[in-house]
Amino acid sequence: STVEITHITKRDGTQMKERPLQLHTARLQLLPIRESDESDMLRIFLNPEVCKTYMIPRFQSRDEAVRLFHRFRELSEDSGRVVFGIYLQSRLIGFLNDVLREEDSIEIGYVIHPNCQNNGYATEAVSAVVQMLFSVGYTTVKAAAFAGNIASMRVMEKCGMTRIDLTEDIEYRGKTYRCVYCELTRP
Repeated sequence: STVEITHITKRDGTQMKERPLQLHTARLQLLPIRESDESDMLRIFLNPEVCKTYMIPRFQSRDEAVRLFHRFRELSEDSGRVVFGIYLQSRLIGFLNDVLREEDSIEIGYVIHPNCQNNGYATEAVSAVVQMLFSVGYTTVKAAAFAGNIASMRVMEKCGMTRIDLTEDIEYRGKTYRCVYCELTRP
């Protein structure tokens, strides 16, 4: 897939460039999250299958989920952060976000609504973002998944990432999960 970078400008005083606000692949658009996407984003946040593999808070009310939506929306418009809505034919089907940034290394997370899984969309979106991250100056891109999340491990593998000698036990929703990390270093 090709990545269309709409703009890249240098950050003052560093070698890093700002990330583009949108990317386009063969089938997807990665864009800032729109106000009109609230119901689609809440369907993702509240989906029980998504909550098994993507660490989303256990919301006490719909308002809490709406506040998280607005936070993601705000971050997606910040060119200093890596947060994109993933769109198929103008409909939000998932999102991708930065988890941890350290100098020239970045960890990303991603989710596709279960109704749209098994179509290669996660692989297409992650590949485009990895390419963009390398182009703006990152040298290492990491991602992680719970050890039993074979589909996500496969996405990372298809994007060229390899498992590294890093695991972490994470407490999530009353259970402990083994988290496995993969990474790709810029060629």
